[in-house]
Amino acid sequence: MSDIARKIIKYKKPIVIIFMILTVVSAIAQFFVSVNYNMSDYMPEDAPSTKAIEVMEEEFDRSLANAQVMIQDVSLQEALLYKELLAEIDGVSDVVWLDEVIDLKIPIEMIEKDLVESYYKENNALFSLTIREGDEVAVTDAIYELIGDENALAGEAVDTAVSQKMAFSESLYAALLLVPLIVIILILSTTSWIEPVFFLTAIGVSVIINLGTNIFVGEVSFVTQSVAPILQLAVSLDYAVFLLHSFSDYRKQTNNPEEAMQLAIKKSFPAISASAATTFFGFMALTFMQFEIGADLGINLLKGIVLSFISVMVFLPALTVLFYKWIDKTQHRSFVPSFNSVGKSAMKVRVLSLLIVFLVIVPSYLAQKETTFIYGIGEQPETTRLGSDIVAIDEVFGTSTPIVLLVPKGDVAREVSLEQDLEKIDRVTSLISYNQSVSPAIPPEYLDESITEQFHSENYSQIILFTNTESEGDVAFNVVETVLDIAASYYGEEFFALGESVSLYDMKTTVLKDNTVVNTLTVVAIATVLLFTFKSISIPVVLLLTIQASVWINLAVPYFTETPLVFVGYLVVGTVQLAATVDYAILFTENYLENRKEMTARESIVKTLNEKTFSISISAAILSSVGFILWITSTNPIVASIGLLLGRGALLAFVMVLFFLPAVLIVFDKVIGKTTLKAKFFKGENAK
Repeated sequence: MSDIARKIIKYKKPIVIIFMILTVVSAIAQFFVSVNYNMSDYMPEDAPSTKAIEVMEEEFDRSLANAQVMIQDVSLQEALLYKELLAEIDGVSDVVWLDEVIDLKIPIEMIEKDLVESYYKENNALFSLTIREGDEVAVTDAIYELIGDENALAGEAVDTAVSQKMAFSESLYAALLLVPLIVIILILSTTSWIEPVFFLTAIGVSVIINLGTNIFVGEVSFVTQSVAPILQLAVSLDYAVFLLHSFSDYRKQTNNPEEAMQLAIKKSFPAISASAATTFFGFMALTFMQFEIGADLGINLLKGIVLSFISVMVFLPALTVLFYKWIDKTQHRSFVPSFNSVGKSAMKVRVLSLLIVFLVIVPSYLAQKETTFIYGIGEQPETTRLGSDIVAIDEVFGTSTPIVLLVPKGDVAREVSLEQDLEKIDRVTSLISYNQSVSPAIPPEYLDESITEQFHSENYSQIILFTNTESEGDVAFNVVETVLDIAASYYGEEFFALGESVSLYDMKTTVLKDNTVVNTLTVVAIATVLLFTFKSISIPVVLLLTIQASVWINLAVPYFTETPLVFVGYLVVGTVQLAATVDYAILFTENYLENRKEMTARESIVKTLNEKTFSISISAAILSSVGFILWITSTNPIVASIGLLLGRGALLAFVMVLFFLPAVLIVFDKVIGKTTLKAKFFKGENAK
């Protein structure tokens, strides 16, 4: 490490120039990285709904409707005119309305009322249509221009358009709030006005390079685009703090800044590499998710950790040595009060800390497994145009969620029998098929292709069900299961089902499996790193218990507050909180073990609390601030959910490390001494 440190200092100018060039190139490249806002695209390729979408597009050369338009106060003829105008918009296809189901030459009073009112009710017309993927913003803007403010537009495509519009502005808003806050926190933790700029420059460079290198990935999910850069900043800023604090300490021992930096690199390398390793292997667990949005985020975070580590160990030393005089010229007094009383105070409540945690840990573990989950994007606030439009449509037509079945073509009698059974399902409001809209008695070959092509392909017949359920939830998923069971009773595994509720049902099935895999891999990976870091059997157990308890308490809060939780947020934060905050426990325990060689367990704990509480509080404050600002600034329920859980989780982990961990270390001091290689604990009188 000494040789590497010398070379970094020797080639400091070329290193800074190379990193600056990479940063500029990456800053430009990031604008050419496409962002995917469609959650369904991240479902496994072998998921039933994914296969169904592929068959639908191949057989019918069309996609499932992904938007609804409600036009108020119109006659039948005016509604037909709106249908034509909607169909003429570039990017809109398959506009479906009442005329597709019945012959409008027949007085609608003679038609089944429930069927008519699925499309036309109280002079309000409801159209289903497909908006071309990739052009959601432009197409929805064109529809808004056509229908005006008094009418309504909703659906998956509109969710996507809103997310796209808000992504940049919300990220900018979050950055404008976050950067000054982090600067304030860092100023409090240093004695130089310019040091925080060095911290942020080192990590900022790695964040921009990470964003730019996504061009080789092709595209990233909107979750990754919104969360990964800020998360990378929050979890790796500690690396820069470790290095420059070490540099500051060695400056007091030598007048040569280059020598001080070489010593700082050598001294801080083990701590920074251990911290990066736990975070790296923790994030790696995300890449094993079948629901590929986790892999997408995981890969970006892994790249980010590696790039942050390289930036801090190579770029930051070179930059600091070049401009160390700026640090000297901008010194200020310490703004931080003494923490010398923290240790004794924490020791006074250690029994209470143990009692509280052991009382809540089991209920929290059980509660977080019973939380009500949302598997889609979540509800839109009614204060937004989309939220108010959804309410407007629901007030007139009620909730309507389509399910499409593709069944093997040819057996008309079987199709008719299936349709009759499907219509009997509670919550099914209407059904569209060839047999319902035309007649099973009329052979398709006698009709114009424009009539039959929407119902029949070369190999399949299409049946569309409309249900009055939400797109997800127990009721919706029960309906999906019933539809799948009935279809299977007629066609075995030879049919396909698709629709938003079907995709979310598949997502639920997929992510529940992912949860077990990801949590297990995270714990095993971090435990392995801790095992080699501390060369101890007991310490990994103690540290994981401390942080995992904070994770369970965090994820149990939605259950006790009866708040539905976006499952992607639950899955991601369960991993991220453990991987990111275990550093607090590592830093504390490393210092404790060093002190324990020279003093009793109690004295070691008190000294460690006095020395490390401030450092840990800075890390926790930054990570918590990142989370809460994401929660405050994002209108996207998934991103906001991740933010809230992350912010609360960082605070809980800090409290656990400050109060619970010291108490456990004292209780198991003898066990730790015997199960840790070369512990060399102090064995004087009253070693406890």
